[in-house]
Amino acid sequence: MNQTAGAVEQNFFDSKVLGHPSGLFVLFFTEMWERFSFYGMRVLLINFLTFSIINDNPGWGWSAENAGALYGTYAMLLYITPIFGGIIADRYIGYRWAVVIGSIIMTLGHAAMAVDTPFMLYAGLGLLVIGTGFFKPNMTSILSEMYKSFPEKKDGAYTIFYMGVNAGAFFGMMLCGYLAEKVGWHWGFGLAGVFMLLGTLQFWLAKPLFGTVGEVPSKEKRLADEAAAKTSTNEEDRRNPFTITDKILIVLTAVIGLLYAFNDPLSKIGNVNLFPFEAFGFDGQSFVILVALILFLYLVITRMMRYTLVIRHRMIAVIIFAFFTIFFWMSFEQGASSLVIFARDNVDRSLAGSSLTIFNVVNTLLTVVPLLIVSWVLFLLAKQTWHRIPMSNIVLAICFIGVWGVAIWMLYQEYTATSSEITVSWFSILNSFFIIAFASTVSKLWDSKYNPPAAVKYGMGLIIMAIGFGLLAFGSHGIASGVKVSMIWLVLAYLFHTLGELCLSPVGLSYVSKLVPGRMIAFMFGMWYLAIAIGSKLAAILGGQIENITKEYSLSTFFLIFTIVPVVAGLLVIALNPLLKRLMHGVR
Repeated sequence: MNQTAGAVEQNFFDSKVLGHPSGLFVLFFTEMWERFSFYGMRVLLINFLTFSIINDNPGWGWSAENAGALYGTYAMLLYITPIFGGIIADRYIGYRWAVVIGSIIMTLGHAAMAVDTPFMLYAGLGLLVIGTGFFKPNMTSILSEMYKSFPEKKDGAYTIFYMGVNAGAFFGMMLCGYLAEKVGWHWGFGLAGVFMLLGTLQFWLAKPLFGTVGEVPSKEKRLADEAAAKTSTNEEDRRNPFTITDKILIVLTAVIGLLYAFNDPLSKIGNVNLFPFEAFGFDGQSFVILVALILFLYLVITRMMRYTLVIRHRMIAVIIFAFFTIFFWMSFEQGASSLVIFARDNVDRSLAGSSLTIFNVVNTLLTVVPLLIVSWVLFLLAKQTWHRIPMSNIVLAICFIGVWGVAIWMLYQEYTATSSEITVSWFSILNSFFIIAFASTVSKLWDSKYNPPAAVKYGMGLIIMAIGFGLLAFGSHGIASGVKVSMIWLVLAYLFHTLGELCLSPVGLSYVSKLVPGRMIAFMFGMWYLAIAIGSKLAAILGGQIENITKEYSLSTFFLIFTIVPVVAGLLVIALNPLLKRLMHGVR
Protein backbone atom coordinates (compact mmCIF):
# COMPACT_ATOMS: atom_id res chain seq x y z
CA MET A 1 0.00 0.00 0.00
CA ASN A 2 2.85 2.38 0.86
CA GLN A 3 4.48 1.70 -2.50
CA THR A 4 1.28 2.57 -4.32
CA ALA A 5 0.84 5.77 -2.35
CA GLY A 6 4.45 6.66 -3.01
CA ALA A 7 3.99 6.08 -6.73
CA VAL A 8 0.93 8.30 -6.81
CA GLU A 9 2.82 11.00 -4.98
CA GLN A 10 5.84 10.70 -7.29
CA ASN A 11 3.65 10.93 -10.39
CA PHE A 12 2.03 13.98 -8.85
CA PHE A 13 5.41 15.65 -8.45
CA ASP A 14 6.44 14.87 -12.01
CA SER A 15 4.13 17.61 -13.34
CA LYS A 16 5.85 20.87 -12.42
CA VAL A 17 5.38 24.61 -12.83
CA LEU A 18 8.27 26.91 -11.86
CA GLY A 19 10.00 23.94 -10.22
CA HIS A 20 7.03 22.99 -8.04
CA PRO A 21 4.17 20.50 -8.50
CA SER A 22 1.25 21.69 -10.62
CA GLY A 23 -1.05 20.90 -7.72
CA LEU A 24 0.61 23.63 -5.67
CA PHE A 25 -0.65 26.21 -8.15
CA VAL A 26 -4.16 24.76 -8.06
CA LEU A 27 -3.99 25.40 -4.30
CA PHE A 28 -2.45 28.82 -5.03
CA PHE A 29 -5.44 29.85 -7.16
CA THR A 30 -7.99 28.27 -4.81
CA GLU A 31 -6.54 30.24 -1.90
CA MET A 32 -6.29 33.33 -4.08
CA TRP A 33 -10.01 33.33 -4.91
CA GLU A 34 -10.95 32.57 -1.29
CA ARG A 35 -8.82 35.49 -0.07
CA PHE A 36 -10.24 37.63 -2.90
CA SER A 37 -13.73 37.03 -1.53
CA PHE A 38 -12.75 37.23 2.14
CA TYR A 39 -10.80 40.49 1.96
CA GLY A 40 -13.15 41.91 -0.66
CA MET A 41 -15.97 41.60 1.88
CA ARG A 42 -13.83 42.54 4.88
CA VAL A 43 -12.77 45.89 3.45
CA LEU A 44 -16.42 46.82 2.87
CA LEU A 45 -18.07 45.80 6.12
CA ILE A 46 -17.17 48.64 8.51
CA ASN A 47 -17.51 51.22 5.75
CA PHE A 48 -20.95 49.92 4.76
CA LEU A 49 -22.22 49.68 8.35
CA THR A 50 -21.12 53.22 9.27
CA PHE A 51 -21.80 54.97 5.94
CA SER A 52 -24.50 57.64 5.89
CA ILE A 53 -28.06 56.48 5.21
CA ILE A 54 -28.66 59.73 3.25
CA ASN A 55 -26.59 59.23 0.13
CA ASP A 56 -26.69 58.02 -3.47
CA ASN A 57 -25.13 54.78 -2.18
CA PRO A 58 -26.55 54.60 1.37
CA GLY A 59 -25.06 52.54 4.18
CA TRP A 60 -26.67 51.70 7.50
CA GLY A 61 -25.51 54.74 9.47
CA TRP A 62 -24.30 52.77 12.52
CA SER A 63 -21.93 54.26 15.06
CA ALA A 64 -18.30 53.12 14.84
CA GLU A 65 -18.70 51.52 18.28
CA ASN A 66 -21.60 49.28 17.21
CA ALA A 67 -19.96 48.38 13.91
CA GLY A 68 -16.75 47.52 15.77
CA ALA A 69 -18.64 45.27 18.19
CA LEU A 70 -20.13 43.24 15.33
CA TYR A 71 -16.94 43.09 13.29
CA GLY A 72 -14.87 42.21 16.37
CA THR A 73 -17.00 39.17 17.15
CA TYR A 74 -16.84 38.09 13.51
CA ALA A 75 -13.03 38.46 13.47
CA MET A 76 -12.68 36.65 16.80
CA LEU A 77 -14.71 33.65 15.64
CA LEU A 78 -12.65 33.38 12.44
CA TYR A 79 -9.68 32.26 14.54
CA ILE A 80 -11.64 29.80 16.67
CA THR A 81 -13.73 27.76 14.20
CA PRO A 82 -10.66 26.51 12.25
CA ILE A 83 -9.67 24.51 15.36
CA PHE A 84 -12.87 22.47 15.04
CA GLY A 85 -12.74 22.36 11.24
CA GLY A 86 -9.26 20.85 11.37
CA ILE A 87 -10.35 18.15 13.83
CA ILE A 88 -13.38 17.20 11.69
CA ALA A 89 -11.25 16.97 8.54
CA ASP A 90 -8.52 14.94 10.25
CA ARG A 91 -10.91 12.34 11.62
CA TYR A 92 -13.93 12.17 9.35
CA ILE A 93 -14.16 13.94 5.99
CA GLY A 94 -10.59 14.53 4.78
CA TYR A 95 -8.95 17.79 3.75
CA ARG A 96 -10.33 18.03 0.21
CA TRP A 97 -13.97 17.62 1.22
CA ALA A 98 -13.43 20.08 4.07
CA VAL A 99 -12.13 22.69 1.61
CA VAL A 100 -15.08 22.15 -0.75
CA ILE A 101 -17.67 22.23 2.05
CA GLY A 102 -16.10 25.35 3.51
CA SER A 103 -16.02 27.04 0.11
CA ILE A 104 -19.69 26.30 -0.59
CA ILE A 105 -20.75 27.59 2.83
CA MET A 106 -18.72 30.78 2.31
CA THR A 107 -20.25 31.25 -1.15
CA LEU A 108 -23.70 31.11 0.46
CA GLY A 109 -22.49 33.63 3.05
CA HIS A 110 -21.38 36.12 0.41
CA ALA A 111 -24.65 35.64 -1.49
CA ALA A 112 -26.61 36.36 1.70
CA MET A 113 -24.65 39.57 2.36
CA ALA A 114 -25.34 40.81 -1.18
CA VAL A 115 -29.06 41.03 -0.27
CA ASP A 116 -28.34 43.98 2.10
CA THR A 117 -30.91 43.20 4.82
CA PRO A 118 -30.10 42.88 8.55
CA PHE A 119 -31.11 39.21 8.81
CA MET A 120 -29.18 38.24 5.68
CA LEU A 121 -26.13 40.20 6.82
CA TYR A 122 -26.00 38.34 10.15
CA ALA A 123 -26.71 35.03 8.42
CA GLY A 124 -23.99 35.75 5.88
CA LEU A 125 -21.40 36.54 8.55
CA GLY A 126 -22.35 33.34 10.40
CA LEU A 127 -21.94 31.27 7.24
CA LEU A 128 -18.57 32.90 6.54
CA VAL A 129 -17.36 32.02 10.04
CA ILE A 130 -18.44 28.38 9.68
CA GLY A 131 -17.08 28.08 6.13
CA THR A 132 -13.73 29.57 7.13
CA GLY A 133 -13.53 26.99 9.92
CA PHE A 134 -13.59 24.22 7.33
CA PHE A 135 -11.48 25.97 4.68
CA LYS A 136 -8.66 27.77 6.50
CA PRO A 137 -6.79 24.94 8.28
CA ASN A 138 -7.21 22.33 5.57
CA MET A 139 -5.68 24.13 2.60
CA THR A 140 -2.36 24.21 4.42
CA SER A 141 -2.91 20.59 5.53
CA ILE A 142 -3.17 19.51 1.87
CA LEU A 143 -0.02 21.48 1.09
CA SER A 144 1.83 19.92 4.02
CA GLU A 145 0.76 16.40 3.00
CA MET A 146 1.89 17.03 -0.59
CA TYR A 147 5.39 17.93 0.57
CA LYS A 148 5.84 15.42 3.40
CA SER A 149 8.44 13.51 1.35
CA PHE A 150 10.06 16.73 0.11
CA PRO A 151 10.70 18.80 3.26
CA GLU A 152 13.57 20.70 1.63
CA LYS A 153 11.09 22.24 -0.84
CA LYS A 154 8.43 23.13 1.70
CA ASP A 155 9.70 26.64 2.49
CA GLY A 156 9.59 27.61 -1.18
CA ALA A 157 6.12 26.11 -1.55
CA TYR A 158 4.77 28.11 1.38
CA THR A 159 6.32 31.28 -0.04
CA ILE A 160 4.49 30.74 -3.35
CA PHE A 161 1.27 29.88 -1.49
CA TYR A 162 1.62 33.03 0.61
CA MET A 163 1.90 35.07 -2.60
CA GLY A 164 -1.47 33.61 -3.62
CA VAL A 165 -2.93 34.78 -0.32
CA ASN A 166 -1.72 38.32 -0.87
CA ALA A 167 -2.61 38.43 -4.57
CA GLY A 168 -6.18 37.46 -3.69
CA ALA A 169 -6.38 40.01 -0.89
CA PHE A 170 -4.93 42.70 -3.19
CA PHE A 171 -7.38 42.20 -6.07
CA GLY A 172 -10.36 41.50 -3.78
CA MET A 173 -10.00 44.76 -1.86
CA MET A 174 -9.28 46.75 -5.00
CA LEU A 175 -12.11 45.47 -7.22
CA CYS A 176 -14.84 44.65 -4.68
CA GLY A 177 -14.12 47.95 -2.95
CA TYR A 178 -14.33 49.93 -6.18
CA LEU A 179 -17.62 48.32 -7.27
CA ALA A 180 -19.17 48.74 -3.82
CA GLU A 181 -18.25 52.40 -3.41
CA LYS A 182 -18.78 53.55 -6.99
CA VAL A 183 -21.78 51.42 -8.05
CA GLY A 184 -23.47 49.84 -5.02
CA TRP A 185 -22.64 47.85 -1.90
CA HIS A 186 -24.41 44.70 -3.08
CA TRP A 187 -22.23 44.67 -6.20
CA GLY A 188 -19.11 44.48 -4.05
CA PHE A 189 -20.50 41.79 -1.75
CA GLY A 190 -21.83 39.88 -4.77
CA LEU A 191 -18.53 39.96 -6.69
CA ALA A 192 -16.80 38.38 -3.69
CA GLY A 193 -19.27 35.48 -3.80
CA VAL A 194 -18.92 34.92 -7.56
CA PHE A 195 -15.18 34.33 -7.34
CA MET A 196 -15.56 32.18 -4.22
CA LEU A 197 -17.88 29.90 -6.19
CA LEU A 198 -15.63 29.74 -9.26
CA GLY A 199 -12.57 29.10 -7.08
CA THR A 200 -14.36 26.15 -5.46
CA LEU A 201 -15.31 24.74 -8.85
CA GLN A 202 -11.78 24.89 -10.27
CA PHE A 203 -10.42 23.14 -7.16
CA TRP A 204 -12.98 20.34 -7.38
CA LEU A 205 -12.37 19.81 -11.10
CA ALA A 206 -8.62 19.49 -10.41
CA LYS A 207 -9.08 16.29 -8.37
CA PRO A 208 -7.08 14.09 -10.80
CA LEU A 209 -3.92 16.06 -9.97
CA PHE A 210 -3.97 15.18 -6.28
CA GLY A 211 -4.08 11.39 -6.25
CA THR A 212 -4.83 10.26 -2.70
CA VAL A 213 -3.66 13.50 -1.08
CA GLY A 214 -6.35 14.92 1.21
CA GLU A 215 -8.82 12.06 0.78
CA VAL A 216 -11.29 10.88 3.45
CA PRO A 217 -9.22 9.10 6.12
CA SER A 218 -9.88 5.37 6.28
CA LYS A 219 -10.99 3.68 9.47
CA GLU A 220 -7.71 1.76 9.54
CA LYS A 221 -5.70 4.99 9.32
CA ARG A 222 -7.69 6.61 12.14
CA LEU A 223 -7.18 3.57 14.37
CA ALA A 224 -3.48 3.48 13.52
CA ASP A 225 -3.08 7.19 14.35
CA GLU A 226 -4.89 6.73 17.68
CA ALA A 227 -2.74 3.71 18.52
CA ALA A 228 0.42 5.65 17.65
CA ALA A 229 -0.66 8.47 19.94
CA LYS A 230 -1.26 6.06 22.81
CA THR A 231 2.11 4.36 22.32
CA SER A 232 4.02 7.57 21.74
CA THR A 233 7.77 7.28 22.09
CA ASN A 234 7.65 10.57 23.92
CA GLU A 235 7.64 9.62 27.61
CA GLU A 236 6.39 13.09 28.56
CA ASP A 237 3.27 12.68 26.40
CA ARG A 238 2.51 9.19 27.72
CA ARG A 239 2.71 10.39 31.31
CA ASN A 240 0.47 13.43 30.79
CA PRO A 241 -2.86 12.60 29.16
CA PHE A 242 -5.67 15.15 29.29
CA THR A 243 -7.76 14.41 32.39
CA ILE A 244 -11.53 14.70 32.70
CA THR A 245 -10.99 17.93 34.65
CA ASP A 246 -8.81 19.32 31.85
CA LYS A 247 -11.48 18.57 29.26
CA ILE A 248 -14.26 20.09 31.38
CA LEU A 249 -12.24 23.27 31.86
CA ILE A 250 -11.50 23.50 28.11
CA VAL A 251 -15.20 23.18 27.27
CA LEU A 252 -16.29 25.56 30.04
CA THR A 253 -13.87 28.35 29.14
CA ALA A 254 -14.66 27.93 25.42
CA VAL A 255 -18.41 28.25 26.07
CA ILE A 256 -17.93 31.37 28.23
CA GLY A 257 -15.69 32.90 25.57
CA LEU A 258 -18.28 32.29 22.85
CA LEU A 259 -21.07 33.73 25.00
CA TYR A 260 -18.98 36.87 25.54
CA ALA A 261 -18.28 37.13 21.79
CA PHE A 262 -22.00 37.12 21.05
CA ASN A 263 -23.01 39.26 24.03
CA ASP A 264 -20.86 42.24 23.01
CA PRO A 265 -22.74 43.06 19.76
CA LEU A 266 -26.08 41.80 21.14
CA SER A 267 -25.95 44.16 24.11
CA LYS A 268 -24.78 47.18 22.06
CA ILE A 269 -26.86 46.72 18.92
CA GLY A 270 -29.91 44.76 20.06
CA ASN A 271 -30.06 45.72 23.76
CA VAL A 272 -30.03 41.99 24.64
CA ASN A 273 -27.74 41.19 27.57
CA LEU A 274 -26.84 37.52 28.15
CA PHE A 275 -25.34 38.42 31.55
CA PRO A 276 -27.95 40.71 33.20
CA PHE A 277 -26.51 40.69 36.72
CA GLU A 278 -23.77 42.15 38.91
CA ALA A 279 -21.31 40.30 41.13
CA PHE A 280 -18.58 41.59 43.48
CA GLY A 281 -18.78 45.05 41.95
CA PHE A 282 -18.48 43.80 38.35
CA ASP A 283 -21.15 43.81 35.68
CA GLY A 284 -22.19 40.35 34.52
CA GLN A 285 -20.09 40.31 31.36
CA SER A 286 -16.89 41.41 33.09
CA PHE A 287 -17.45 38.93 35.94
CA VAL A 288 -17.86 35.85 33.72
CA ILE A 289 -14.84 36.84 31.63
CA LEU A 290 -12.78 37.15 34.82
CA VAL A 291 -13.98 33.72 35.96
CA ALA A 292 -13.13 32.22 32.54
CA LEU A 293 -9.67 33.78 32.67
CA ILE A 294 -8.98 32.34 36.13
CA LEU A 295 -10.17 28.88 35.07
CA PHE A 296 -8.08 29.01 31.91
CA LEU A 297 -4.95 30.06 33.81
CA TYR A 298 -5.56 27.22 36.27
CA LEU A 299 -5.87 24.78 33.36
CA VAL A 300 -2.65 25.96 31.71
CA ILE A 301 -0.63 26.05 34.93
CA THR A 302 -1.75 22.60 36.09
CA ARG A 303 -1.01 21.13 32.65
CA MET A 304 2.48 22.64 32.59
CA MET A 305 3.30 21.46 36.11
CA ARG A 306 2.97 17.84 34.98
CA TYR A 307 5.91 18.17 32.59
CA THR A 308 9.62 18.23 33.35
CA LEU A 309 11.35 21.53 34.07
CA VAL A 310 12.82 22.01 30.56
CA ILE A 311 9.53 21.41 28.74
CA ARG A 312 7.71 23.55 31.29
CA HIS A 313 10.11 26.42 30.62
CA ARG A 314 9.64 26.11 26.86
CA MET A 315 5.87 26.23 27.23
CA ILE A 316 6.18 29.36 29.37
CA ALA A 317 8.20 30.94 26.54
CA VAL A 318 5.36 30.18 24.09
CA ILE A 319 2.84 31.76 26.47
CA ILE A 320 4.97 34.92 26.74
CA PHE A 321 5.13 35.20 22.95
CA ALA A 322 1.36 34.61 22.72
CA PHE A 323 0.77 37.40 25.27
CA PHE A 324 2.69 39.94 23.18
CA THR A 325 0.92 38.70 20.06
CA ILE A 326 -2.30 40.18 21.50
CA PHE A 327 -0.78 43.69 21.52
CA PHE A 328 0.43 43.37 17.95
CA TRP A 329 -2.92 42.29 16.46
CA MET A 330 -4.82 44.72 18.68
CA SER A 331 -3.00 47.50 16.80
CA PHE A 332 -2.41 45.96 13.38
CA GLU A 333 -6.08 45.04 12.89
CA GLN A 334 -7.06 48.70 13.04
CA GLY A 335 -6.70 48.33 9.28
CA ALA A 336 -10.15 46.71 9.23
CA SER A 337 -11.89 49.20 11.51
CA SER A 338 -10.59 52.63 12.54
CA LEU A 339 -8.27 53.12 9.56
CA VAL A 340 -11.20 52.52 7.20
CA ILE A 341 -13.18 55.26 8.95
CA PHE A 342 -10.10 57.52 9.07
CA ALA A 343 -9.48 57.06 5.33
CA ARG A 344 -13.12 57.88 4.56
CA ASP A 345 -13.68 60.85 6.87
CA ASN A 346 -10.27 62.40 7.56
CA VAL A 347 -8.05 61.83 4.51
CA ASP A 348 -8.06 64.13 1.49
CA ARG A 349 -8.81 61.65 -1.31
CA SER A 350 -9.82 64.18 -3.99
CA LEU A 351 -7.66 64.32 -7.11
CA ALA A 352 -7.68 66.45 -10.25
CA GLY A 353 -5.27 67.54 -12.95
CA SER A 354 -1.69 66.32 -12.73
CA SER A 355 -2.21 64.61 -9.36
CA LEU A 356 -5.02 62.53 -10.89
CA THR A 357 -2.83 61.64 -13.87
CA ILE A 358 0.00 60.49 -11.59
CA PHE A 359 -2.40 58.42 -9.51
CA ASN A 360 -3.89 56.82 -12.63
CA VAL A 361 -0.45 55.81 -13.86
CA VAL A 362 0.48 54.34 -10.46
CA ASN A 363 -2.89 52.61 -10.11
CA THR A 364 -2.60 51.13 -13.60
CA LEU A 365 0.84 49.71 -12.86
CA LEU A 366 -0.38 48.36 -9.49
CA THR A 367 -3.29 46.66 -11.24
CA VAL A 368 -1.91 45.47 -14.56
CA VAL A 369 1.59 44.25 -13.61
CA PRO A 370 0.42 41.80 -10.89
CA LEU A 371 -2.43 40.64 -13.15
CA LEU A 372 0.04 39.95 -15.97
CA ILE A 373 2.31 37.97 -13.64
CA VAL A 374 -0.50 35.86 -12.20
CA SER A 375 -2.00 35.34 -15.68
CA TRP A 376 1.40 34.09 -16.85
CA VAL A 377 1.42 31.55 -14.02
CA LEU A 378 -2.07 30.48 -15.11
CA PHE A 379 -0.76 29.97 -18.66
CA LEU A 380 2.14 27.83 -17.39
CA LEU A 381 -0.27 25.75 -15.29
CA ALA A 382 -2.59 25.22 -18.26
CA LYS A 383 0.34 24.05 -20.45
CA GLN A 384 1.26 21.42 -17.88
CA THR A 385 -2.20 20.21 -16.91
CA TRP A 386 -4.56 20.80 -19.85
CA HIS A 387 -4.69 17.12 -20.78
CA ARG A 388 -5.55 16.07 -17.20
CA ILE A 389 -7.81 18.84 -15.89
CA PRO A 390 -9.14 20.81 -18.89
CA MET A 391 -12.36 21.95 -17.18
CA SER A 392 -10.48 23.29 -14.14
CA ASN A 393 -8.30 25.35 -16.47
CA ILE A 394 -11.37 26.65 -18.33
CA VAL A 395 -12.95 27.78 -15.06
CA LEU A 396 -9.70 29.51 -14.08
CA ALA A 397 -9.61 31.23 -17.47
CA ILE A 398 -13.18 32.46 -16.93
CA CYS A 399 -12.13 33.83 -13.52
CA PHE A 400 -9.28 35.79 -15.05
CA ILE A 401 -11.35 37.09 -17.94
CA GLY A 402 -13.76 38.40 -15.30
CA VAL A 403 -11.03 40.01 -13.23
CA TRP A 404 -9.42 41.59 -16.29
CA GLY A 405 -12.83 42.87 -17.36
CA VAL A 406 -13.60 44.53 -14.01
CA ALA A 407 -10.04 45.91 -13.76
CA ILE A 408 -10.10 47.43 -17.26
CA TRP A 409 -13.54 48.93 -16.62
CA MET A 410 -12.28 50.43 -13.33
CA LEU A 411 -9.20 51.93 -14.99
CA TYR A 412 -11.28 53.31 -17.88
CA GLN A 413 -13.65 55.02 -15.44
CA GLU A 414 -10.72 56.72 -13.73
CA TYR A 415 -8.94 57.77 -16.94
CA THR A 416 -12.08 59.36 -18.41
CA ALA A 417 -12.87 61.35 -15.25
CA THR A 418 -11.74 64.99 -14.99
CA SER A 419 -11.68 64.69 -11.19
CA SER A 420 -11.94 61.73 -8.90
CA GLU A 421 -12.00 60.60 -5.30
CA ILE A 422 -9.84 57.62 -4.40
CA THR A 423 -11.94 54.85 -2.89
CA VAL A 424 -11.57 54.15 0.83
CA SER A 425 -10.75 50.52 0.06
CA TRP A 426 -7.79 51.44 -2.18
CA PHE A 427 -5.59 52.20 0.82
CA SER A 428 -6.19 48.73 2.23
CA ILE A 429 -4.48 47.10 -0.77
CA LEU A 430 -1.19 48.70 0.29
CA ASN A 431 -0.59 46.06 2.96
CA SER A 432 -0.72 43.22 0.40
CA PHE A 433 1.35 45.22 -2.08
CA PHE A 434 4.08 45.96 0.47
CA ILE A 435 4.14 42.31 1.59
CA ILE A 436 4.70 41.15 -1.99
CA ALA A 437 7.34 43.87 -2.48
CA PHE A 438 9.33 43.31 0.74
CA ALA A 439 8.69 39.72 1.90
CA SER A 440 11.65 38.19 0.04
CA THR A 441 14.04 40.92 1.25
CA VAL A 442 13.05 40.44 4.89
CA SER A 443 13.26 36.65 4.48
CA LYS A 444 16.82 36.94 3.10
CA LEU A 445 17.76 39.19 6.02
CA TRP A 446 16.59 36.53 8.49
CA ASP A 447 18.63 33.91 6.60
CA SER A 448 21.79 36.00 6.90
CA LYS A 449 24.21 36.54 9.77
CA TYR A 450 22.01 39.45 10.91
CA ASN A 451 19.18 37.12 11.94
CA PRO A 452 18.16 38.33 15.46
CA PRO A 453 16.61 36.20 18.23
CA ALA A 454 12.85 35.66 18.26
CA ALA A 455 12.25 38.14 21.09
CA VAL A 456 14.11 40.87 19.19
CA LYS A 457 12.06 40.15 16.05
CA TYR A 458 8.93 40.46 18.15
CA GLY A 459 10.07 43.75 19.61
CA MET A 460 11.08 45.07 16.20
CA GLY A 461 7.69 44.09 14.76
CA LEU A 462 5.80 45.92 17.50
CA ILE A 463 7.98 49.05 17.42
CA ILE A 464 8.11 49.35 13.61
CA MET A 465 4.34 48.99 13.42
CA ALA A 466 3.98 51.64 16.15
CA ILE A 467 6.01 54.07 14.01
CA GLY A 468 3.21 53.88 11.45
CA PHE A 469 0.66 54.98 14.04
CA GLY A 470 3.08 57.65 15.26
CA LEU A 471 3.15 59.11 11.76
CA LEU A 472 -0.65 59.20 11.73
CA ALA A 473 -0.66 60.90 15.14
CA PHE A 474 1.85 63.49 13.86
CA GLY A 475 0.00 64.03 10.57
CA SER A 476 -3.34 64.57 12.30
CA HIS A 477 -1.97 66.69 15.17
CA GLY A 478 -3.73 70.00 15.62
CA ILE A 479 -6.03 69.73 12.62
CA ALA A 480 -9.35 71.48 13.02
CA SER A 481 -12.69 69.76 12.67
CA GLY A 482 -13.55 69.18 9.02
CA VAL A 483 -9.92 69.60 7.84
CA LYS A 484 -8.49 66.53 6.09
CA VAL A 485 -4.91 65.25 6.17
CA SER A 486 -2.70 64.31 3.23
CA MET A 487 -2.99 60.70 2.06
CA ILE A 488 0.80 60.31 2.27
CA TRP A 489 0.48 59.77 6.04
CA LEU A 490 -1.80 56.79 5.54
CA VAL A 491 0.44 55.33 2.81
CA LEU A 492 3.48 55.58 5.11
CA ALA A 493 1.49 54.08 7.99
CA TYR A 494 0.62 51.00 5.92
CA LEU A 495 4.27 50.68 4.89
CA PHE A 496 5.47 50.53 8.51
CA HIS A 497 2.58 48.29 9.56
CA THR A 498 3.58 45.80 6.86
CA LEU A 499 7.27 45.88 7.77
CA GLY A 500 6.28 45.23 11.39
CA GLU A 501 4.09 42.33 10.31
CA LEU A 502 6.95 40.78 8.30
CA CYS A 503 9.18 40.93 11.39
CA LEU A 504 6.71 39.35 13.80
CA SER A 505 4.03 37.32 12.05
CA PRO A 506 6.11 34.41 10.64
CA VAL A 507 7.87 33.76 13.98
CA GLY A 508 5.12 32.63 16.33
CA LEU A 509 3.69 29.42 14.92
CA SER A 510 7.17 28.17 14.10
CA TYR A 511 8.17 28.37 17.76
CA VAL A 512 5.01 26.63 18.94
CA SER A 513 5.92 23.59 16.85
CA LYS A 514 9.55 23.70 18.04
CA LEU A 515 8.98 24.23 21.76
CA VAL A 516 5.84 22.25 22.65
CA PRO A 517 5.61 18.44 23.19
CA GLY A 518 3.41 16.42 20.85
CA ARG A 519 0.35 15.98 23.04
CA MET A 520 0.23 19.71 23.78
CA ILE A 521 0.76 21.04 20.24
CA ALA A 522 -2.94 21.18 19.33
CA PHE A 523 -3.74 22.82 22.69
CA MET A 524 -0.98 25.42 22.35
CA PHE A 525 -1.86 26.15 18.71
CA GLY A 526 -5.39 26.71 19.98
CA MET A 527 -4.01 29.09 22.61
CA TRP A 528 -2.01 30.90 19.94
CA TYR A 529 -5.06 31.43 17.75
CA LEU A 530 -6.99 32.46 20.86
CA ALA A 531 -4.39 35.20 21.43
CA ILE A 532 -4.90 36.43 17.84
CA ALA A 533 -8.68 36.22 18.31
CA ILE A 534 -8.47 38.29 21.52
CA GLY A 535 -6.22 40.82 19.76
CA SER A 536 -8.65 41.06 16.85
CA LYS A 537 -11.60 41.55 19.17
CA LEU A 538 -9.76 44.23 21.17
CA ALA A 539 -8.77 45.92 17.89
CA ALA A 540 -12.41 46.23 16.88
CA ILE A 541 -13.52 47.41 20.35
CA LEU A 542 -10.82 50.08 20.54
CA GLY A 543 -11.18 50.98 16.86
CA GLY A 544 -14.87 51.53 17.49
CA GLN A 545 -13.93 54.29 19.92
CA ILE A 546 -12.35 56.48 17.23
CA GLU A 547 -15.37 58.81 17.11
CA ASN A 548 -15.69 59.05 20.91
CA ILE A 549 -11.97 59.64 21.57
CA THR A 550 -11.70 62.15 18.70
CA LYS A 551 -14.70 64.06 20.04
CA GLU A 552 -13.46 64.04 23.65
CA TYR A 553 -9.74 64.60 22.96
CA SER A 554 -8.41 64.54 19.38
CA LEU A 555 -7.73 62.25 16.45
CA SER A 556 -4.02 62.49 17.22
CA THR A 557 -4.69 61.19 20.76
CA PHE A 558 -6.47 58.15 19.32
CA PHE A 559 -3.46 57.19 17.20
CA LEU A 560 -1.05 57.86 20.08
CA ILE A 561 -2.68 54.97 21.96
CA PHE A 562 -1.54 52.60 19.20
CA THR A 563 1.85 54.23 19.15
CA ILE A 564 2.69 54.12 22.86
CA VAL A 565 1.24 50.70 23.78
CA PRO A 566 3.09 48.68 21.08
CA VAL A 567 6.36 50.57 21.72
CA VAL A 568 6.19 49.73 25.44
CA ALA A 569 5.30 46.11 24.61
CA GLY A 570 8.13 45.92 22.07
CA LEU A 571 10.76 47.29 24.45
CA LEU A 572 9.54 44.94 27.17
CA VAL A 573 9.76 41.80 25.03
CA ILE A 574 13.25 42.79 23.85
CA ALA A 575 14.27 43.26 27.50
CA LEU A 576 12.94 39.75 28.17
CA ASN A 577 15.25 38.24 25.52
CA PRO A 578 17.84 36.86 27.99
CA LEU A 579 15.06 35.23 30.05
CA LEU A 580 13.37 33.80 26.94
CA LYS A 581 16.67 32.34 25.69
CA ARG A 582 17.08 30.53 29.00
CA LEU A 583 13.46 29.32 28.93
CA MET A 584 13.88 27.94 25.38
CA HIS A 585 16.88 25.79 26.41
CA GLY A 586 18.76 25.91 23.12
CA VAL A 587 15.82 25.94 20.70
CA ARG A 588 16.44 28.55 17.97
